[in-house]
Amino acid sequence: MLDLVTGASSDCSGVSRRTFLRLGGLAAFGLSFPQYLWAMANSATNTSAPKAKAKRCILLWMQGGPSHIDTFDPKPDAPPEIRGEFGTVQTTLPGVRFADVSPMLAKQTDKLAVIRGHDPKNGSHGVADHLMMSGHKFNASLPFPCFGSVVAKERGYVDGMLPFVQLGRAIDRRFNGGIAGFLGDQFNPFEVPDDPSSPRFMVRDLGIATDAERKRLERRYAMLNDLENYQKTTETTGVVKARDEFYEKAHSIITGPAAKKAFDLAQEPDKLRERYGKNSLGQGCLLARRLIEAGVQFVTVTDGGWDTHTNNFKSLKDRLMPRVDRGLSALIDDLDTRGMLDETLVVWFGDFGRTPKVNPTAGRDHWSTAGVALMAGGGLKVGQVVGKTNALAEVVTDNPVSPQDIAATIYHTLGINLHTWYKTQDGRPIELCPEGKPVKQLI
Repeated sequence: MLDLVTGASSDCSGVSRRTFLRLGGLAAFGLSFPQYLWAMANSATNTSAPKAKAKRCILLWMQGGPSHIDTFDPKPDAPPEIRGEFGTVQTTLPGVRFADVSPMLAKQTDKLAVIRGHDPKNGSHGVADHLMMSGHKFNASLPFPCFGSVVAKERGYVDGMLPFVQLGRAIDRRFNGGIAGFLGDQFNPFEVPDDPSSPRFMVRDLGIATDAERKRLERRYAMLNDLENYQKTTETTGVVKARDEFYEKAHSIITGPAAKKAFDLAQEPDKLRERYGKNSLGQGCLLARRLIEAGVQFVTVTDGGWDTHTNNFKSLKDRLMPRVDRGLSALIDDLDTRGMLDETLVVWFGDFGRTPKVNPTAGRDHWSTAGVALMAGGGLKVGQVVGKTNALAEVVTDNPVSPQDIAATIYHTLGINLHTWYKTQDGRPIELCPEGKPVKQLI
């Protein structure tokens, strides 16, 4: 099922979210999807944006908050209650070590920018999903758009593909995380909730499975044409022309092979699928590569379970980090081999960091003053570490990078003007990224 901002997830708050608009069945594509395209085409875009450095972006969102100490900012010389259970592994950068649960990524640091100076400035779930994915503090009266929604508005669709796709449901929507906010629902992500590693994975509605479904769709489309012909006598020519164009676009996406082909992981060699990892995150990374290759502009790949208050080390060692290490390293390799890495920005981060001191249940709790983020591709200056934390991984002591700065770096790399102005639905002017600055070491 392909959803428009639909999802359910949970974290240590114990609250579940299952809300928002669902696009389900061919009937929905007959009406709602063309209206979405029509609204997008009639929305004003920023015409003063600089030339894009990266053509597309893949964001890997680790919901719950990865431990910076146990991943990419280890402290091997700290006391045991700080450094934890993991050893370290040398990277390709002199003097730079990762936790030993990420050996594959340690061999790729020449292609990575490791932001150890990441200062999340927040330690609360939900609020984090909004802040980290938009670069704006949560405002109950004004939901800000996430990166993918801004890209969808500015770039539109290419080759008949959706501009913004979200894989998985691991985003907390309570505080408007990961949505289009004041830009309008037409720029929300199209959500694919099913596990791409499942043998039965498919995205329904992007292909017509039977002759009966095709005939039913064609009948609906013929009825729609009759309605449009009638409206031509009662509405202005420009409006009807725009509407006709985007109903045609919706029809071509449903009946055409491009979208169905892009989502078909069976076309990938088994060896490559194994390289990514036969799990939801690994296959999500592979699917993201296929989608951007087909024309999708922004893909968010979500992964849950990172709220490790208990059994932090077991969770990271047995499940979480092997998936990231294999999936992200394969994605970078694959993009590089295909000549796509320089034009594709890849970003990895989560809610915030985790407490330097291990708690009594072998876990780490929320930490708001230190974290870690990774970036690759997109023409950035990689092969470096940006910023650092103190000896106990408590605070950033050099080159702090705020969520606003991460947002500014993403927009700058994608060629989107930070000083773009939008209007809210009540006419209020809002600047895209007024507080953040691109990380100068990366640009």
